[in-house]
Amino acid sequence: MIQEGAKNLTKHVKTVDSLNVFPVPDGDTGTNMNLSFTSGVNEMNKVSAQDISQVAKALSRGLLMGARGNSGVILSQLFRGFGKAIEEEDAIDSKLFAKALRHGVETAYKAVMKPVEGTILTVSKDAAEKADKAARQTDDITEVMAQVLEEAKASLQRTPDLLPVLKQVGVVDSGGQGLVYVYEGFLAVLKGESLPEHHEDDVEDREAINENKEEHVRDEVAEMMQSGVLSVEDIEFGYCTEFMVRLSPERAPLFNEQQFRQQLTQFGDSLLVISDDELVKVHIHAEELYKVMELAQRFGDLTNIKIENMREQFIAIKDKEGSSKQGQATTVENEETEQKEYGLITVAMGQGIEDIFTSLGADVVIQGGQTMNPSTEDFVNAAKQMNAQKIMILPNNSNIILAAEQAGELIDVPVVVIPTKNVPQGMASLLSYNPTLSLEENREAMNQAKDHVKAGQVTYAVRDTEIDGVHISKDDFMGLYNGKIVATDKDRDETLRKLIAQLCDEESEILTLIYGEDVTEEEAETLAEDIEQAYEEIEVEIHKGDQPLYPFILAVE
Repeated sequence: MIQEGAKNLTKHVKTVDSLNVFPVPDGDTGTNMNLSFTSGVNEMNKVSAQDISQVAKALSRGLLMGARGNSGVILSQLFRGFGKAIEEEDAIDSKLFAKALRHGVETAYKAVMKPVEGTILTVSKDAAEKADKAARQTDDITEVMAQVLEEAKASLQRTPDLLPVLKQVGVVDSGGQGLVYVYEGFLAVLKGESLPEHHEDDVEDREAINENKEEHVRDEVAEMMQSGVLSVEDIEFGYCTEFMVRLSPERAPLFNEQQFRQQLTQFGDSLLVISDDELVKVHIHAEELYKVMELAQRFGDLTNIKIENMREQFIAIKDKEGSSKQGQATTVENEETEQKEYGLITVAMGQGIEDIFTSLGADVVIQGGQTMNPSTEDFVNAAKQMNAQKIMILPNNSNIILAAEQAGELIDVPVVVIPTKNVPQGMASLLSYNPTLSLEENREAMNQAKDHVKAGQVTYAVRDTEIDGVHISKDDFMGLYNGKIVATDKDRDETLRKLIAQLCDEESEILTLIYGEDVTEEEAETLAEDIEQAYEEIEVEIHKGDQPLYPFILAVE
């Protein structure tokens, strides 16, 4: 059930991503949910025991550590609660299934400080309540699941009635939609059916998944290093390989997944095999790839082949002395052995912004943010790299705060998460940090500082829409302030000027302009001169941020 639910969610990643309320180019709910659930499935597949509680425990652990974004964290809590409810059980009947769903919902609601109705929480709650009612009427778990899915779909359609912004934009909640796809997979397995393998999103989805391949390999290499692999010579199987086998009726009339998996074990480790009637997906770390391919070709044609050299990744990470790209952490003083009182973790998108945070005193900078939210595990790993008595985390994105808070529960020293929602808030907060103050005093001061700064962003629209009475056309530029679109224009720089007009008033003294990777230094300097002429009382500072997708990030104080 879990694997089919994961497969169905994977197939619809782009659909879920497209339901983002704002037409920004980094709507990634589907991607986050998929990466979170895939982490759970990978952990689950490492369990050889057939004990259902052990399987659920592994799934929960994998989801917990891999959780990204708000919906990913909530998904992890749903299955964490589900697993807790069945941890002493050998099998699940309809009543226990309903109880586990309900326990998952209760766990998820507790994890969110201010639950918002009209989201994945509501869909999961309504579905669990239907499960309770159904389980009192029938012992047929397939019938219960059918009613759960039906109610989940109905609840999803009601989400625009609960969240006006969804109705404005004309979409349903993206996280709720992701959960429905998972439940569809569950029901298909219970009914002995397979969901259609081919979907209009398939090509794009697979491309999206492949785009994450490099990150996946970096994660795996980093994990190797943490587990004791100290040199290239220690890597026994050097190629991280993924591919799919399109099963041939002639060549594989009696394909057996279990036997195929067993045969592959002789060639490597970190093996994952998932199959249905037509396709087999394989992940393996191997050395003699030709033997793996030769075996797989006995059953059909190979597609979506992706091979990464992990020894090269290992050397690259070593060369950067612990620094890494997306989802991993850059440690400023990671060789330090003497325990320090405070460790500061923050999140940056772009080398320039990372450098700014480092100059402001951040110990670890996790590359990520708008385009890819770090996972709970990324924060836990970052904390492990520091030898600190107390840790402070600045997420710099509203969609990362929950994952940071979840990580705080797993780190064995006191952790405070300052809920910074953007880079300017993170910078302002970090500037107010004082190592001579207590944790609580710093929490108070840094929270006040983040609320003092006005933050704006310029990006572009990925679709036509209308929100808050503002019509937006695809590819138009948008100015965002306090989570709202306050300026639009077809010209990037004109959008910036309109946004500045919204941000600045007679009390404004300093405007910080962080320009992205698509803006030259000369363009930024020219704009700064224009701004200073238009607002003579305001001092303008410019910084190179290198951030993607957002040409400008603004801070006004």
